[in-house]
Amino acid sequence: MEVGKFPAALLEKILAKVDITDPRVVVGPRVGEDTAVLQTGGSLLVAKSDPVTFATDRIGWYAVQVNANDVACTGGIPKWFLATLLVPERFTEDEAEAVFDQILDACRSLNVSLVGGHSEVTYGIDRPIIMGTMLGEVEQDRLILTGGAQDGDSIVLTKGIAIEGTALLARERPAALLQGGMTQGEIDQAASLLSVPGISVLNDARIACASSQVHSMHDVTEGGLVTGLREVAKASGLGLAIEEGSVPILPECQEVCRVLGLNPMGLLASGALLITLPTPDVPGLLTAMEQEGIDGFEIGTMMDAAEGLQMVELHGETPLPEFSRDELARYMSASE
Repeated sequence: MEVGKFPAALLEKILAKVDITDPRVVVGPRVGEDTAVLQTGGSLLVAKSDPVTFATDRIGWYAVQVNANDVACTGGIPKWFLATLLVPERFTEDEAEAVFDQILDACRSLNVSLVGGHSEVTYGIDRPIIMGTMLGEVEQDRLILTGGAQDGDSIVLTKGIAIEGTALLARERPAALLQGGMTQGEIDQAASLLSVPGISVLNDARIACASSQVHSMHDVTEGGLVTGLREVAKASGLGLAIEEGSVPILPECQEVCRVLGLNPMGLLASGALLITLPTPDVPGLLTAMEQEGIDGFEIGTMMDAAEGLQMVELHGETPLPEFSRDELARYMSASE
C-alpha cells in the first residue's frame, strides 16, 4: 500500500467487522468520525488516538495539538493525555527529554494533564514516532458529530489551508524550497504558520458552539480539505457543493505547493475547522470569529446525497477532486 491513510474502501471493510454490544459505547469506529464517545455516568467521555509520523521537529507539541483538536470537534474539552514515544537507536537522552518537554509545554498551554504512556528505543525505525491518546469530556446534550450535518446546511471553513502541511514542509524540506526559488525569508514565514495562526482549532470550536447552532464540526487533517469534506459527507449520508474561488488558500501554501508541485486542496491542513450550520446562523458565527481574530469563510452547502459531491465553477459543475493519499505523503515518499 502507499504511504498515508488506509484507502477508504479498505477502512470501511475493516470497520464493518466491528461488533459492539456494550450499550455504553455512544460512538464507535466509523468512517469520518475521529473520536470514540463513551457513556460513563454523568458527562460523556471522548477518546482520540493519533500518531505523528511525518514530522521530526516539535513532534511532542504536534501530538498534543492534533489529538486535542478532535476532542474539541465534538464540543468537548480535552483533559487527559497519554503519549507513546518510539525512538531510533541513534536518539540521545537529551533529544528524548526535549520531546517530553514539548509534550509538557503543549499540555500546560491547553490545561491538559499528561497522565501516562510508554517510551522505548525501537529497532528498525529511522526517526522518532509518537502516538498520542487524548481523553476529554462533553455534556450529553452538547455532543457534536462529524455525521451531524443536515441537508441545506452552510459549510464554513476557518483560517484557510493548508497550515500544517505548509509549515511542516518548510521545516522538513527547506533545501528543496530554496532550490525551487523561495527565499529564506519566505521559507521562515511558511514555517511560522505552525505558531501563527497555529494548528489548534480549540478556540474555533469553542466560538462556534457558543455563537451558533452547530450541526457538525470536523478537523481538516490528512488528505487535506477535499478529504475532510468527503468525510463529512460520508458520515452524514449527504452530498455537498463547494463554490469555486471560495476556499481560502494561504499565500505561503500557494507558494510552497507551486515550488513542490503539490495541490493545496489535498495537503495536510490541521488548523482549519469545517463547520456546518443553518445558513441564517452564518453571519453571527463569522462575526463572533472575527471578534476573536479568527477568519471564517462560507465555502459551500450540504445537499441531498443524490446530488453527489460537486465543485461549482463559473461554467458548470465538476466532481469534487479525490486524493488517494495526502499530498504531503506523496511528496515525502517520493523524495526519500
